[in-house]
Amino acid sequence: MALNSDTKAGIIKKFKKSDKDCGSSSVQIALLTENINKLSDHFNKNKKDNHSRQGLLKMIMKRRSMMKYLKKTDIESYEKLIKELGLRK
Repeated sequence: MALNSDTKAGIIKKFKKSDKDCGSSSVQIALLTENINKLSDHFNKNKKDNHSRQGLLKMIMKRRSMMKYLKKTDIESYEKLIKELGLRK
């Protein structure tokens, strides 16, 4: 279920803040969002997969806490990220 390296590299390239950036909050949130979207598609086909559902909920909680941190530290970056990822506030 993990992202392939091409998809991951594309997301990092799109959301990085500098040339050597690969772990900033915005990059991590974008990667988590892509993983969450991929798992959501998986659950449309496999409704009884409760083991993976627990992992999905952990990812959602991690993304929520990272977005809370980003909102607290850099509101402009937070709003830009929400707009680009299509998330609601």
